[in-house]
Amino acid sequence: MAERESMQYDVVVVGAGPAGLACAIRLKQLAAERGSDASVCVIEKGSEVGAHILSGAVMDPRALAELFPDWQALDAPLNAPVTEDRFLFLRESGALKVPNFLLPACFRNHGNYVVSLGNVCRWLAQQAEALGVEIFPGFAAAEVLYDDRGAVIGVATGDMGVGKDCEPGPNYQPGMELHAKYTFFAEGCRGQLGRQLLAKYKLDEGRDPQVYGIGLKELWQVQPEKHQSGLVIHTAGWPLDTQTYGGSFLYHMEDNLVCIGFVVGLGYTNP
Repeated sequence: MAERESMQYDVVVVGAGPAGLACAIRLKQLAAERGSDASVCVIEKGSEVGAHILSGAVMDPRALAELFPDWQALDAPLNAPVTEDRFLFLRESGALKVPNFLLPACFRNHGNYVVSLGNVCRWLAQQAEALGVEIFPGFAAAEVLYDDRGAVIGVATGDMGVGKDCEPGPNYQPGMELHAKYTFFAEGCRGQLGRQLLAKYKLDEGRDPQVYGIGLKELWQVQPEKHQSGLVIHTAGWPLDTQTYGGSFLYHMEDNLVCIGFVVGLGYTNP
């Protein structure tokens, strides 16, 4: 079996989501401010940046403005400012609208934008590459690399061209080792490498367990007369019981698109 080649970077980022890309961009900005350079690499398991970004999203642009004060001039894909918030308590045969002045701050979205988070990540990737960040989509990090002291020194990508029998096939290519002074893990809440790090370094010892939910989302194109760009609707209640958290959302995006979804907590006692 062929040996793995290796590449050396100052920083390797695992995951080209909003956090990973923002990290890579800020590192390059900080290096430029100091008149130096930093080699930064981002690897992404999806076939392209944004391919695994599935969230329907209402986005506060504050963090984006800190990263790029001129984000509007740079044509960031924030094109549907929130125009109205509605919160409904559902019953099986009707709904009760909550007055907006009673809504907690997290449901008041004035100044926010309804976005495709996948498009935002694709735009962030363009900005990162313009700053000199190397981005490799289609390469999943499969293994954490450690030195003799047990410190993380990078990651290795998975082997390609392995057959169903787990043996190398005719198109076999061994994974690549990416060594770095710092490795930034931005896999999301349930990344496989993150789970390994939690176990190895006992990062969850003495802490509350993670709580998970599952979200289901579809993107609908509706008739123009039924579309209200920037309308944000959240619901609670039916069909969930009073012991299960969750609810639905409808976000009216640009181009007559509506992001519709449902989230339910996975902390129930009766599955």
